[in-house]
Amino acid sequence: MQYTYLGRTGLKVSRLCLGTMNFGYVTDEPIAFSIMDQAVESGINFFDTADVYGGPQTPDMEKGFGISEEIIGDWLTKSGKRDDIVLATKCYQPMGLGPNDRHLSAYHIRKACEDSLRRLKTDHIDLYQMHHIDRNTPWEEIWQAMELLVQQGKVLYIGSSNFAGWDIATAQAAAQRRNFLGLVAEQSLYNLTVRALELEVIPACRHYGLGLLPWSPLAGGLLGGVLKDKSDGRRASPSMQQVIERYRPQLEKYEALCEKIGETPADVALAWLLHNPVVTAPIIGPRTLEQLTQVRPVINIKLSDETLNRLDKIFPGPGGEAPQAYSW
Repeated sequence: MQYTYLGRTGLKVSRLCLGTMNFGYVTDEPIAFSIMDQAVESGINFFDTADVYGGPQTPDMEKGFGISEEIIGDWLTKSGKRDDIVLATKCYQPMGLGPNDRHLSAYHIRKACEDSLRRLKTDHIDLYQMHHIDRNTPWEEIWQAMELLVQQGKVLYIGSSNFAGWDIATAQAAAQRRNFLGLVAEQSLYNLTVRALELEVIPACRHYGLGLLPWSPLAGGLLGGVLKDKSDGRRASPSMQQVIERYRPQLEKYEALCEKIGETPADVALAWLLHNPVVTAPIIGPRTLEQLTQVRPVINIKLSDETLNRLDKIFPGPGGEAPQAYSW
C-alpha cells in the first residue's frame, strides 16, 4: 500500500479509502468485519462512513440509521484497531423527523457528532465531513460549532462533501478570518463518466490545499467490466441495463483498451483517478470480501500518456478548468 498526506495536513492516509455505505444494508456484519480485517491487513488505514449509512436513507424508516457506524464501532471494539485507522464520518442528512434533525445548524452538528461518537464507540472522529452544503446556515455558526468540537478533542479535522467550488472558497475565507484550519478534504462524485469537477472543484481543492476523495469511482459498477459480466447483482438490474445501453459505444472502446493494456476495467478506472495529483484516495465500497481483494493491486498501475490520452477521447471531460474551458 502507498500513503499520502490528506490535503495540506500532516496526516498520512492510504491511497485507497474503504467506503462503508453498504454495511448493514447489503453487507451484513460478519462480512463487514471480514472486509475491515482484510482492509487493514492490506494496508488500508482510511475508513469512511456517515451517520445516515446502513439502510434506506430516509428518516421515517424503523431501521437503517446509523447501522454502518454501529458495525464499525463493534469492529473497533472487537479488533482493538482504533489507533490503526483514520476514521471519517459525516453529518447533514435527516436523522429524524424533527425540523432540527438535519442540516448544519450548531444545534444539529453538536447532536450529530455526539450520536456518531456513541455509535462508533470512540472518543474522537478523525475527519468530520459536512455531507452537503447548507446555504441557510451562516459560516460563522458552522465554524463556531466545528471549532468547539475540535477544542473538545471530539474531532480532529473538518471536511466537506458535494460542495461546489465557490462553496469551498466561501468556507475557507470564513475559516481564515477566524484563524481556523477549515476544510482539509472534499468528497465528491468523480469518475471517468462524471468529470464536471475539473471545471472548478478540483482547482479550488488545489488552491486551498484540500485532498479530493472521489466517491463512486467505478460509476456504480459501470466501469467495472459490465459488458463481459452482466449477471452480477446490480449489473443485471433493468436500470443498470439502461445505463449500459446509453454508454455502450464508449464502454466497448473502454473495455477493449483495458484488455489491450492487460488491466481490468475497474483497476484502470481507479488508476486514472490516482494519476490526478489532487486526488488523495478514491473511496471503494466493496459489498463482498472478493470485491475488496480484486482492487488492491491498483496502486501499482501506471498508465502511459498514450493510455491517458485515449481515455480522454473515450470519456471527454469538460475541456479543462474554468474559465479557459469555455471562454477562450
